[in-house]
Amino acid sequence: MGLFSKSPSKTPKDQVNEWCSRIRKEGYGLDRQIRAIQREEEKVKRSLKEAAKKGDQDVCRVLAKEIVQSRKAISRIYTSKAHLNSVQSQMKAQLATLRVAGSLQQSTVVMKAMQELVKLPEISKTMQDLSKEMMRAGIIEEMLEDTMEGLEPEELEEEAQKEVDKVLWEITAGQLGMAPAMVHDALPAEPEGAAALEPEEEPEEDIEEMRNRLEALRS
Repeated sequence: MGLFSKSPSKTPKDQVNEWCSRIRKEGYGLDRQIRAIQREEEKVKRSLKEAAKKGDQDVCRVLAKEIVQSRKAISRIYTSKAHLNSVQSQMKAQLATLRVAGSLQQSTVVMKAMQELVKLPEISKTMQDLSKEMMRAGIIEEMLEDTMEGLEPEELEEEAQKEVDKVLWEITAGQLGMAPAMVHDALPAEPEGAAALEPEEEPEEDIEEMRNRLEALRS
């Protein structure tokens, strides 16, 4: 305990260890988000198959769009987990450097990863706080917004329709939609060794309710 009951400031080593702990915690939270989205996707798949049996193509397309959106969300989270792992690896390297140089060093790798992580809604607040702490410690400089050139609305709509067609083809075993050039194009990127989700038998739910639940997970 320091003067006037204030704790002394953290040493660089303690600070890096704390950052690593917070990064691991955020990674566990993202894993839970992925599992939750996958469970909702399984429910939507079952509803889509039922709608296909009834020949309700409008409902099928609505549900297929939900599956496309959930897979994009999962792919985005996996990318963010890779950035988290990159930052954590760099922090461990900082500890090794600290023993030799006696101080924390600036890292462009960390800065680029943090720039991407602050864009993810699920962990944006934590990453903003971490980036401020890292700036004070001299590991990263002030981060600037990247300017990104987006696709034209027509191109986005065309790409979305292609993804929906791929999902319809996949889920309905070719009854609806169009065959993709490569089947795995329709699947989200998943790290090697990731466990596959076991489908759970649950009663069929209202389509609107499932859509709201998926939207809540993505918000």
